[in-house]
Amino acid sequence: MTADDSFGRLDDDDYPAYTMGRAAEMLGTTQGFLRAVGEARLITPLRSAGGHRRYSRYQLRIAARARELVDDGTPIEAACRIVILEDQLEEAQRINAEYRRTAESAPTTAAEDG
Repeated sequence: MTADDSFGRLDDDDYPAYTMGRAAEMLGTTQGFLRAVGEARLITPLRSAGGHRRYSRYQLRIAARARELVDDGTPIEAACRIVILEDQLEEAQRINAEYRRTAESAPTTAAEDG
């Protein structure tokens, strides 16, 4: 890999650039919290060659949302489930909007016009 290739990863939301310690520091939480959201299967960090957890920016945004809910008094397991459902709803809404755009741009045929 060249230096030019590695710079492209700086904009990649899915690149696991952050260690557990750095991720916890960025979120203002503990490493234990990151382990807990991993155990709840909200996020699955990648592992470095040495076996250390590595997190992407996308994963940190997901964990930050769970932390907001936990800070508001929601149990961690419930917070993780809520975040998963929010993410699924957002994806379904995106797909529906895409289908609508496709249907609106499709030409009508004489048979459809009646």
